Amino acid sequence: MRKKVQSYTAEFRAEAVKLVLSQGLSLQEASQRILVPKDTLAGWVAHARGGKAMNAPGARTVAELEGENQRLRKELAQMRMERE
Repeated sequence: MRKKVQSYTAEFRAEAVKLVLSQGLSLQEASQRILVPKDTLAGWVAHARGGKAMNAPGARTVAELEGENQRLRKELAQMRMERE
């Protein structure tokens, strides 16, 4: 007998990765919460950490988000200096 292969949308995968990367859940906690095998989720997280975009609409790579974060930190520091 063949196993049925579960298919997940790109948006679902992106949200699952956010549970681990943004919200700080462990792979075990996140996989139990969303009912996805831990190894499957681990692959998605590794893919996201590698800088490859998830295929969800509007998804950005980790590198893009880190770059934006760095730019915004500089902008905030500049605004604080100007305010003083």
